[in-house]
Amino acid sequence: MPIATVNPANGETLKTYEAMDEEELERRLRLAEATFRTYRTTAFADRARLLNRAADLLDEDRAEIARVMTTEMGKPVRQARAEAAKCAKAMRWYAEHAPELLADERPAESDVKDSGASHALVRYRPLGPVLAVMPWNFPLWQVVRFAAPALMAGNVGLLKHASNVPQTALYLEDLFHRAGFSEGCFQTLLIGSGAVDEILRDERIKAATLTGSEPAGRAVASTAGQMVKKTVLELGGSDPFVVMPSADVDRAAEVAVTARVQNNGQSCIAAKRFIVHSDVYDRFTERFTEGMKALKVGDPLDEETQVGPLASEQGRADLEELVDDARRGGATVLCGGERPDGPGWYYPPTVLAGLGREMRIHREEAFGPVATLYRAADLDEAVLIANDSPFGLSSNVWTREAAEVDRFVRDLEAGGVYVNGMTASHPAFPFGGVKRSGYGRELSGHGIREFCNITTVWHGA
Repeated sequence: MPIATVNPANGETLKTYEAMDEEELERRLRLAEATFRTYRTTAFADRARLLNRAADLLDEDRAEIARVMTTEMGKPVRQARAEAAKCAKAMRWYAEHAPELLADERPAESDVKDSGASHALVRYRPLGPVLAVMPWNFPLWQVVRFAAPALMAGNVGLLKHASNVPQTALYLEDLFHRAGFSEGCFQTLLIGSGAVDEILRDERIKAATLTGSEPAGRAVASTAGQMVKKTVLELGGSDPFVVMPSADVDRAAEVAVTARVQNNGQSCIAAKRFIVHSDVYDRFTERFTEGMKALKVGDPLDEETQVGPLASEQGRADLEELVDDARRGGATVLCGGERPDGPGWYYPPTVLAGLGREMRIHREEAFGPVATLYRAADLDEAVLIANDSPFGLSSNVWTREAAEVDRFVRDLEAGGVYVNGMTASHPAFPFGGVKRSGYGRELSGHGIREFCNITTVWHGA
């Protein structure tokens, strides 16, 4: 895949870049290693000052970088501005909370005495240069939710961003440099995916994080395993959205539309499988389908657009194949399902019902504005359908019954359970999944500690 900005609204190639050569990559790896030796000793207050400055600059740049993101990958520009604001918020959150999240931990005095020590503690120390392999769908947020905690922990980062968002990738490097971080603290590597393996094998890289496809995650995890390096993986998702009879069905249907089509439906944590109790299935289906039909699809730079184009021509083709396979298998298309005429990689909001387990869309992630509807006879069947997926990123449940909430929290196989609301990441809460959605956690204290050396310090009596 060429490293280029291709406008998904019309297919026009706007800017192309040459991949960095081996000499430049070597220079950047040396710089990262050298910078870490000194940056690791900086005080939290100094790191926080730099990160807060980066947040201020990002706020100033919000309108400009939002247009860049929209032009590179097609998200509605209002959502792009919101993404930039969210990134600034996360930077400030980590700047404020990192000292307490990484503070020394003191074991119970009785355990210290029992170990024969006069005193003991647990300290969090940075690992070193971390390689981040990031996707195009949230081109700022995916990077910042790694970079903010990593930098506050004293690590340095090297970013291999998706090849279709090079301008956003270069902006991020420039942002941290303008904020005052040393050049080696955060560097963008303009390279193809084929170069990742060799970089990950380099002894100067101490860990890696990847958000992306399952095949990409397997490749990075395999190499990291051979090299005995820590990894965090956030892969695909096919999140269930369960609606029970006690729910506010109209509100659930309204939120369901947003949950499905946020970011043009290209979000790992977007609700994708809508599992509705038989008692409210018809009502929910009617409201939900009406809401999907009413969405405004169009130019993502138009302030009124709610759904823009998919990020790539191949992404649209993959989505079409899933819908066509379901249609051939007997699924009912309640709305959408046909590629529109005209330029750009648009696909209409689509609702499918009558799904079967043999259909590809039942077990594969639909990365676009396509929703699948399932009817459940009771809570037990709802849980079975929800868990009948290779993925386990997050989940949404709508009910007013406390006992049902307890059951879903106990039994749903997912990294999150959102009750009477849609999944959304926040810097204070851990984010990640189970099963083939990956492992490890981002955000919160759990996320900042993923790339720390958890060190036991023991003093004899």
